[in-house]
Amino acid sequence: MALKDITLGQYFPGNSPVHRLDPRTKLICVVLYIVALFLACWFVTYVIMFLTLALSVAVSKVPPKSILRGLKPVLFIVVFTAVLNLFYTPGDTALARFWIFTITLEGVYRAFFMVVRIMMLIAGTFLLTYTTSPILLTDGLESLMGPLKKIKVPVHELAMMMSIALRFIPTLIEETDKIMSAQRARGADFESGSLIQRAKALLPLLVPLFISAFRRADELATAMECRCYHGGEGRTRLRQLKYKWADYMTLILFLAITVGVGVLGHFGW
Repeated sequence: MALKDITLGQYFPGNSPVHRLDPRTKLICVVLYIVALFLACWFVTYVIMFLTLALSVAVSKVPPKSILRGLKPVLFIVVFTAVLNLFYTPGDTALARFWIFTITLEGVYRAFFMVVRIMMLIAGTFLLTYTTSPILLTDGLESLMGPLKKIKVPVHELAMMMSIALRFIPTLIEETDKIMSAQRARGADFESGSLIQRAKALLPLLVPLFISAFRRADELATAMECRCYHGGEGRTRLRQLKYKWADYMTLILFLAITVGVGVLGHFGW
């Protein structure tokens, strides 16, 4: 797996209907999408969720290969989860037995659905960052969490921190790739050897990477202070968020899908 395969936090500029949606709409739709995924329990509901995801990707005009490439870093977690569900799910129909493990038909179904759920969950959340700029994402989060200000929650600061974290993920990945290339040129080997040996070979990356991250954080803090940034109190926005008819239609559609999947899941579909 190459570091360039990690695409979390990247933004693909565009003018698709998904790009033009209000960031609050996209955040709410992602939450509804996640709820619907966990309510799905059988082939019919998973097909509905897959069609919803496929339609969203098609409308967003984000290249499907970019989303598939973003799934590569989590393949190990997906496989590990599938193996656990495969061997540790009890059932009445045994397919194979060896040593202390038993593979049941119920375990196969559960492992399959768990893999599909995780991959669709990650693809759906990646689509949010692909089609929403960090600034709009910050504004949307702050607006949605606005009621928490009444109980003295620092909403603006929390939204800003989350946005900055997403924004700097691609930067840190690029920095890591540069450090690895520099160390390879000096004879470092990150590919050969056992898993433990390769993990030890990555340790020398941590010191320069942390130094670079702290330096960037200090430069960002200095730049914000020079621009008289003192939190969200009294600040105005260049762009005011306003819902349009497309936002209302999208919210109604995703709410209907969530309710429909929940009803079908209740009947075992």
